[in-house]
Amino acid sequence: MPRFTAVVAPGATGPVREEDYVREYEFTFVVQPEISDEGMAAICARFEEILEKNGGIKLFYDDWGRRRLAYEIQNFQKGHYQVLYFLSDGSVIHEVERAARLDDSVLRFLTVLSQPHVEDIEARKVEAAGMEEERIRKAAERAERDAEESAARAAEAAAAAAMVHESSDEPDADDATAADADIAVEDGDKDAVEDGDKDGDKDGDKDGDKDGDEDGDKAIGEGSEASESTETPDGAEAEQTK
Repeated sequence: MPRFTAVVAPGATGPVREEDYVREYEFTFVVQPEISDEGMAAICARFEEILEKNGGIKLFYDDWGRRRLAYEIQNFQKGHYQVLYFLSDGSVIHEVERAARLDDSVLRFLTVLSQPHVEDIEARKVEAAGMEEERIRKAAERAERDAEESAARAAEAAAAAAMVHESSDEPDADDATAADADIAVEDGDKDAVEDGDKDGDKDGDKDGDKDGDEDGDKAIGEGSEASESTETPDGAEAEQTK
């Protein structure tokens, strides 16, 4: 049977009890997604303070980032997941969970026993320190990548806005065609009016000439009739005189 490191009170004698062994725990908690990095750091600091006061040993954090929840919690569909790995004999779990329960920004939490016995605490602490450095490095790379993607999206949005602005300043082909059509219609109306005036003048001249000719002929006819009626009585009187 392998040997395990146990937490034994100074001066204690007798066999090592099961509760004296140091265990490793995973404390997973989900925080509201809008909590800032500073707010998340403050929450983690409270948990670490509780561990220190109760003899626990913080190993490292595993930041899972913002993920979609399996179901909606307090009107939130996403949450920021964190996993705290720590060593303890188990007595600190109640205090850690109590602090999480009293924090309104913590949506859910769960404590899992990952290793029932830790054989070499110092070796595990060194290993955890290396994993913590790797986590910090990956977090910095992720932050840099997110910043580059945000800058690229902002540049694309600015370019699209500039193109829209330029296109709004230039007249559209449809607008130009419509304007040409309006001008053509206006010119057509003018030509139609001028043609109508010309045709009207011509018709008026024709009607006037026709009416004048008819009136003249009528006047000549009436004059001829008047002349005949005047000559007839005079001739008759002449014949009677003779």
